[in-house]
Amino acid sequence: MILTLLFASAMLLISILLSPLSNRIGMPVLLLFLGVGLLAGQSEIGQLISADVESTFLVGHLALAVILLDGGMRTRFETFRVGLRPALSLATFGVVITAAITGAAAHWILGLPLLPSLLIGTIISSTDAAAVFALLQNHGLRLNQRVSATLEIESGSNDPMAIFLTIILLELITRTTPPGVGEAAMMLVKQMGLGALGGLAGGWLLARLLPKLELQAAFYPLLVTAAGLSVFALVALLDGSGFLAIYLMGILIGNRGLRKLDDILQVHDGLAWLAQLSLFLMLGLLLSPHDKMDYIPEGLALAAVLILVARPLAVFLSLWPFGFRWRELLFIAWVGLRGAVPIVLALFPLMADIEHAALFPIIAFIIVTLSLLLQGTTLARAARWLKLELPAEPSALRRLNIEWASSRNHRLMVFELDGEHWTPPRTLKGVRLPPDIAITAVMRDGVMLPYEAELKLQSGDQLAVIGEEAAELPLARLFSSVASIPALKESTFFGAFELNGSVPLEALAQNFGIEVPAELQATSLADYIVSCLQAPPVVGDRVALGSIQLVVKALEAGQVSRVGLKF
Repeated sequence: MILTLLFASAMLLISILLSPLSNRIGMPVLLLFLGVGLLAGQSEIGQLISADVESTFLVGHLALAVILLDGGMRTRFETFRVGLRPALSLATFGVVITAAITGAAAHWILGLPLLPSLLIGTIISSTDAAAVFALLQNHGLRLNQRVSATLEIESGSNDPMAIFLTIILLELITRTTPPGVGEAAMMLVKQMGLGALGGLAGGWLLARLLPKLELQAAFYPLLVTAAGLSVFALVALLDGSGFLAIYLMGILIGNRGLRKLDDILQVHDGLAWLAQLSLFLMLGLLLSPHDKMDYIPEGLALAAVLILVARPLAVFLSLWPFGFRWRELLFIAWVGLRGAVPIVLALFPLMADIEHAALFPIIAFIIVTLSLLLQGTTLARAARWLKLELPAEPSALRRLNIEWASSRNHRLMVFELDGEHWTPPRTLKGVRLPPDIAITAVMRDGVMLPYEAELKLQSGDQLAVIGEEAAELPLARLFSSVASIPALKESTFFGAFELNGSVPLEALAQNFGIEVPAELQATSLADYIVSCLQAPPVVGDRVALGSIQLVVKALEAGQVSRVGLKF
C-alpha cells in the first residue's frame, strides 16, 4: 500500500515538474502525462501495481465528470448564440457519420466482423473535452467565437451519443435478442432526457442554494464538486447520461454570476488538471505491455482515415447548413482531438468480455496518441494559417474578489502599464475611466505609492484598482497591451479606422470615395455586414465593400456595435 502511494505520488510529481517542457517543445501536456504513465508501466514497480480495468474504468468516469463540470462552468451563455445548434448537430449526426466511416474502415483494415468494427468506429468517434479545453487554454488562443463555441460545446456534449452507440452495439453483439429500433430510440431518449433533466434541475437548485449559504471559503468548491458528482451518479443509476447532466449543471452554475465563482473556478482548475493527469497516468499504466505495439500499422492506418476522411466529412455534412466559412470548417475538422474518452470507452468491451476485446484499447490508444501528437502540436499554427486567431485581449495581472457588499461583486485588480502608451510618464487627467472604480495604490520598483491625481504614471508601474468585473476589460485596454505577433496587432487585424455600427454606407462613399450602390446607401454598416453573412456575426468576421474590408470589432447583445475599416 505504501509502495503504491509512493509510486503514484512520484509519477504525479514528475509529470507536474515536466509540464513546462510541453510549451517549449510544442507537445500537448496530456501526451506528456500519458508518456510518463507508459514509461512508469515498464518499470518493475509499475508492472507490480499496474492499473486494472475496473479501477481505470472508475477513475476514468470520475475524472471525465470533474473535467466536464469545470468545462461547463467556463462555458458562457453568450456562446450559445452562435455555437449551440451547429455544436449539437456535430455532437449527434457528426458522431454517427464518423463512427460509420471509421467502422467501415476498421472492417477492411483489421478484418473484423462488421459489428465489432462499427464498435471500434464508435469508440473513437467522440472528441475529448479534456483535450480540447486543455489545449485551447494552454495555447492561449483567442479564436473566432463561432469556432471556439462550436468546439467547446461539441466536445462537452458528444459523449452521450458515443456512449449510447457503444452500448447499443454491445447489446447487438452480446444479446441473443438484439434491441429493436423502438427500444434503441427509447434508450437514446432516456439517456438524453434524464441527463438534461438531471443536469438542469441540479444546476438550478445548487445555483439557488449557494448564495444562501455561509460556509468557509474552502467549502464552496468542495460543495460544487460533491453536488456535481452526486447528480452524475444519480442520473447514471437511472440509466441517463451522467456526463451530459454534470456538463449542463456546470453551465448553469457558471452563468449565475455567483460571488464565489472565481474562488470555485480557481480550485476546480486544479481539480480538472489533477483529474486529467491521474487519468492519463492510469491509462499509460494500463496500456504498457510491449505486445500492444503489434498493431501500430493498423492503428496508424485507421487514424489516417479518421483524421483525414471521417472527421472532415462529418464536419462538412453536419455544419454546412449553418453558414460556416471554409476556413472555419477546415479548422474544426482538424481539431477533432481524441483524448481520454475513446480509451475509457474502449474499456466497455473488456468489461463485457466480448471477442477481440483486448484489441479495442490498443487501437484507441494508438489513435489518441497520434491525434494528440499530430493535431495537438499543430493547433496554434493551423489557427494562424487559416487566419482564425484574433488579437489577444489584455487582462489584469491578478484579481481578487472583495466581499463587502451583498448586492455587488467587487474585485481588486492589478494592471501593469505598458511601455507603448506610458512613455513619457503622464497623469490620468483627461483620461476617460470606467464608472465606479477606485485606483488605490501604485507599485513602482518594489515601492508602494499612494495614488494621487497629480502622480505621473510610467511604464512598468503596477496599479491596484477596485471595481466591478465589467470594468476589467476597458481598464486592461487602457493600461496594458498584449505582446503578439505583428499580424495580430489590433491596428493590423481590424484596420486603422474604427466606426460605429450604425454609420450608414453613404458616409463611407462620401469620406473614403467607396462606390456604394444607391439602394444600399442608407443601410448601416451593421445591417450590411449581417446581410452578407449566412451565420450570426462574431468578432473577426470580414465583409468586402469595394476596395475595403469591414471587420467586426465588437458586439453588444449580439448586434454589431463597432466596425474596423481595412484597406
